[in-house]
Amino acid sequence: MTVRGQLARFAVVGVVNTGTYYACYLSLLYRLPYVVSHVVAFALSMTGSFFLNSRFTYRTRPTWRKFLLFPLTNAANFVVSTTGVYLLVHVARYDSRYAPLLATAAAVPITFLVSRAILLRPDRRGAGTTGGRDGTAGGTGPREGRGREREGAGPPIPR
Repeated sequence: MTVRGQLARFAVVGVVNTGTYYACYLSLLYRLPYVVSHVVAFALSMTGSFFLNSRFTYRTRPTWRKFLLFPLTNAANFVVSTTGVYLLVHVARYDSRYAPLLATAAAVPITFLVSRAILLRPDRRGAGTTGGRDGTAGGTGPREGRGREREGAGPPIPR
């Protein structure tokens, strides 16, 4: 798949993820302060984002190693969006219900580049391979099927 195709799929996942985040945020906002609501909703939506981006965007197998590295993809997103939420609410006096939507948009390009680097990272187990069992690019051999481009190190996450 081309980078352009991945970016398009990443955008679709981003829309779904933003909707998930925003629904969680609003439901938590009734009981918790806005910053706590933001942090909890962010963590929940990041987990969903990992699985959607692994399977749909990059067509790679989710592994524990990738799952543990995936928060790095959102570190910059978290800092930019959290700072943005705070500045929009306290400095610019935006409504706390809408501030996260604006703040999150600023971090999207950074998140795409880092998530792509982590989720398409070659498998370190086989020298010169990207993780396929048959020595080819991960997932392209007859045993893997379904057109996956790369496989990651570590065991797959159980379904």
